[in-house]
Amino acid sequence: MPTNGAEFQALLNEWGQQIMTWAQSPSFLAQVGAVVAAIILAPLIAGLIRKRVFFFRDEPTEDVKYLPVRRVVHTAGGFLRALMLVLLLALFAAVLRAVPSLGQDWLVKMAQSLAMVFLIYRAIKTFVSDPLVRKILVWTLIPLGLIISLGYFDELTGFLDGATVFNLGETPITLMSLIKLGLFGSLFFWLGGISNKRGQAAIRSQESLDVGVREIVAKLFQIILFIIITVLVMGAANIPLSGLVVVFSAVALGIGFGLQPIAANFVSGLIILFDRSVRVGDFVVLPDGQEGFVEAINMRNTVVETTDGKDIMVPNTKFTEDAYENWTHKDPRQRYEVHFTVAYDTDLDALEDMLLPEILKHPSVLEEPEMPDLEFREFGEHGAKMAIEFWCSGIDDGPNKFTSDLNFTVWRVLRDNKITIPFPQMVVHKK
Repeated sequence: MPTNGAEFQALLNEWGQQIMTWAQSPSFLAQVGAVVAAIILAPLIAGLIRKRVFFFRDEPTEDVKYLPVRRVVHTAGGFLRALMLVLLLALFAAVLRAVPSLGQDWLVKMAQSLAMVFLIYRAIKTFVSDPLVRKILVWTLIPLGLIISLGYFDELTGFLDGATVFNLGETPITLMSLIKLGLFGSLFFWLGGISNKRGQAAIRSQESLDVGVREIVAKLFQIILFIIITVLVMGAANIPLSGLVVVFSAVALGIGFGLQPIAANFVSGLIILFDRSVRVGDFVVLPDGQEGFVEAINMRNTVVETTDGKDIMVPNTKFTEDAYENWTHKDPRQRYEVHFTVAYDTDLDALEDMLLPEILKHPSVLEEPEMPDLEFREFGEHGAKMAIEFWCSGIDDGPNKFTSDLNFTVWRVLRDNKITIPFPQMVVHKK
């Protein structure tokens, strides 16, 4: 760097001489012409392709075949200009190298690198919505594209392949192996997550299968899918599968020291799925009194949705080690009761004929396994305590479903027949 005015002037003169040399050089002028020609021709060729090729011209409708692929191709039409620029610059660079009197292409290579960066960035911004994945791709693919376009890819891969980090048995693990492991692992497990969601949704939509069978098949699909992905990642990273023995040994050691709860919950989840003691859709009451419907059985926990819409994440071991209530394990029918009190001067023998026909009018009340029944429970302080037992199919959603409807029914019948519902009274005598 110049430290004074004289040195700065000398640097400017040197740059000026270099520019004049370039301006008089046929090789440099040819490169400038190639870059300008590529910039002019790229939008013209891209526009012509969009007009002539219907994949880019016509937006796909919902009824078209291979709709996801067609949408990707149509969206990629927005990158045709950048793609044509990269291809034209690569073509012009090859032509310049082939002409003996020219022979230089460094300026075209620089322009191609900038066009490559723009193309990759546009593609990532358009097709990748996840912020983390987008950031990872920006910081990996753009430098890689620059390295490839500048012609240093072979040198880089040779250096990374020669840098050994550690040995896995007799196999050296190089920097290239670790980079491949990270890149392919991120890509394959991201694609695996998408495939897992869609695959499990497709399995659970098979109405011909029992709910429990669907859950077992979905869980087996998930396990097999991620085993396959792990094998593919190891193969892509050039790590021999025999090296997995070392990895599994380390995992087993970790389980022995601190991962017992995770392993226990994983095994308990498999036990639940196979013995079908708890199934998706069952209504369970947990040891701490919380209750709800089983929404999903995952690898580590079971999701129980309460009647007020909250999700409880219950460790799977709770269903293999603790006692709990499963209201719908064998039969969705449940017995409920409606309690009420009538005055002692009521004709109790006539109550049954008044109430039971009205109770049976409710669409959810069943006649099997038992008919609704009126019972005289006890002599209360203020009147005769009565109860109606009835069976319904399904779970009473708190106090606001079956029992609420039938409480209204009992109240209307008692009101219409002038039957008194007693309430506590206190008589005060004044001396």
